Amino acid sequence: MKKIFVLTGLIATAVVFYNCHGSKKAAATPKLTYNTNLKTVIETSCSPCHIAGKGNKKPFDNYANVKTDIDEMIRRIELKPEDKGFMPFKNPKLPDATIAIFKQWKADGSLENN
Repeated sequence: MKKIFVLTGLIATAVVFYNCHGSKKAAATPKLTYNTNLKTVIETSCSPCHIAGKGNKKPFDNYANVKTDIDEMIRRIELKPEDKGFMPFKNPKLPDATIAIFKQWKADGSLENN
């Protein structure tokens, strides 16, 4: 009889430890999208030159153009202000956190919507 109680206790303990573990899965970080994360940054940082109807450069106020040119955009915003091709033209360098949004959007798959 004592063996049955010990065996039952061991099984119960094993079940508890199997189902109750300390590591919890971290919540997935949502991926950045053009409409939610990048569009506002572009409207703020690239206006008026790259906004249709306001500037004379290729417009980046639409998903298709940004997706096509994201590598060049990142290259140019990472340049030093004294380098040829630096963007935003005649403005201070974008903060690293803003540049990181462009990079993360690309790394997340250049999504348009959630």
